[in-house]
Amino acid sequence: MSTEKTTTATSRIENMRNLSPAERLDQVAQAAGLDDAAKATLAAADALPVERANGMIENVIGTFQLPMGVATNFLINDRDYLIPMAVEEPSVVAAASYMARIVRGCGGFQTSASAPIMRAQVQILGTTDPFGARLALLAARDEIIDAANAKDPVLVKFGGGCRDIEVHVFPASSRGPMVVLHLLVDVRDAMGANTVNTMAEAIAPIAERITGGEVRLRILSNLADLRIARARLEVTEEALATKDFPGRRMMEGIVDAYEFAAIDPYRAATHNKGIMNGIDPIVVATGNDWRAIEAGAHAYAARSGRYTSLTTWEINAKGNLVGTIEMPMALGLVGGATKTHPSAQAALKILNVSSAVELAEVTVTVGLAQNMAALRALATEGIQRGHMALHARNIAIGAGAQGEEIDLVARRLAADHDVRAARAEEILAQIRSGK
Repeated sequence: MSTEKTTTATSRIENMRNLSPAERLDQVAQAAGLDDAAKATLAAADALPVERANGMIENVIGTFQLPMGVATNFLINDRDYLIPMAVEEPSVVAAASYMARIVRGCGGFQTSASAPIMRAQVQILGTTDPFGARLALLAARDEIIDAANAKDPVLVKFGGGCRDIEVHVFPASSRGPMVVLHLLVDVRDAMGANTVNTMAEAIAPIAERITGGEVRLRILSNLADLRIARARLEVTEEALATKDFPGRRMMEGIVDAYEFAAIDPYRAATHNKGIMNGIDPIVVATGNDWRAIEAGAHAYAARSGRYTSLTTWEINAKGNLVGTIEMPMALGLVGGATKTHPSAQAALKILNVSSAVELAEVTVTVGLAQNMAALRALATEGIQRGHMALHARNIAIGAGAQGEEIDLVARRLAADHDVRAARAEEILAQIRSGK
């Protein structure tokens, strides 16, 4: 993908929910500057041909599609972003867009990130002096780094490469003393798995020679705790107020809900799942490894020895609500499905990011917005009211509604606050009989 960047005209697309899919695509294409080829890919039922899929994984029998939506209203670091999201769960895209609209009116989101450093681990067994082996490896730092970088001169040419090493000692495992060498590698715009795995395998003989031990595993770690993305928002009481709840009540409820997740791992698991509701759809849409992101997120949430929230929510001295998120985000723009899947390439064009770091910052921002939406609902009318209203379309489809019938059935289900399959069938029968 080209790193040439255009500016999204605006992410504030009026009346998006009431447009047809084709009209929405036209609006997004105009705002994001998509060409006809990208539009055609996003509209196509067979965007990923079986022949291409067959080259991506083994034993291919077909392809599997998810709905692709676009979250609107995101203003991040004073720049507009349209956010492509591949997800099957109702309310996710709508909730993120609505929270982004509230935050937009208060100045938008601010983000930052560390360098894209990934870890490779080299496990060494059979040493009788593990602490001595550690110091010997550290003394050979330059030799190890040079050998690692020799495996990827292209990465080094673009400013990346192995930057440093760490050595950890586990003196009393059930398999005897264990020494673990970490390579710290700047992978630039790649996710980095293949790069760091290759480097780890390359330096294994050096580690064995220096320590006198035997290397077993040579593999990356998905706890990318040196590759951190952060996002922050600040909103006023006035921005949070609704006809049913004053802004202060909203703030207090959100902070109370956060504190529950901060102290209780049972609540934190669901709290963080809600964050990943916003993050995973972007990871999937851009052809990145959502399983790696999930693994890193939950390991990071437990880094203190107790599983807790990935976000924080506070009320500052000005009386405004402040939300923050900080977590590992190992995403790439090059390699893997980001380069081979046509829909992933089109999604990246919509996002219009120029680096993996920028993609990471945008992605965690949506996680923060999604968390805000969930806490706001939980702290007021409960999670089900809005979610079930949006879920009504799925229930209508399941009852056999087609075309315009889907919206008619869904609206009546939502109005009755009775979103059940049996009720959907009753309503559909009434519509078809002219009642």
